[in-house]
Amino acid sequence: MSGEGKDPQAIRKLAPGKLVIASHNQGKVREIAALLDGRGLDVVSAGELDLPEPEETGTTFVMNAELKARAAADLSGLPALADDSGLCVDALNGDPGIFSARWGGETKDFGHAMRLVEDKLAALPEAPRTAHFVCALALAWPDGHVEWFEGRVDGTLVWPPRGDKGHGYDPVFRPDGHDVTFGEMDEPAKNEISHRGDAFRQLVAAVF
Repeated sequence: MSGEGKDPQAIRKLAPGKLVIASHNQGKVREIAALLDGRGLDVVSAGELDLPEPEETGTTFVMNAELKARAAADLSGLPALADDSGLCVDALNGDPGIFSARWGGETKDFGHAMRLVEDKLAALPEAPRTAHFVCALALAWPDGHVEWFEGRVDGTLVWPPRGDKGHGYDPVFRPDGHDVTFGEMDEPAKNEISHRGDAFRQLVAAVF
């Protein structure tokens, strides 16, 4: 789905040039840069520009992505792209959801976060282990205009974690139709099916 309920022909196009990735997560920045490769963009991260990380006060993935993109565009004077993504576990009523990173604590320790999810599921032995990842992308310009896109991938949680590729909850998420976790997949294979890949295909089709 794309932002603001517009006809796709009315969505603002992104011109070649510098684009800020509104993230301090180097794994996420690397993944986004790879998805945008060949589009004529000079990608720079918010971390490289020493931009502060705004407090994520939104109640949805889209709201948090838009908040981050607007802040980076306003402070840098450049178009900015933000991603807000997370793991939604069916048996936990969609948690950790928008709080996925915060379940890792102050240091964003995803080993701790994955263990916390597993401990909560272990207390519900009859519950399904189904889950999905959501990725919301917000593309903001310094004049305040924003476009957004949202992707999703469904799967099952495994334990113990498998693989050391990817980031976040990837080692415990096995996407539907596959025998390996995101943590065991090479980045190009993951991008073909991931929530972020889904959202980026929508973005690329709309703004380039």
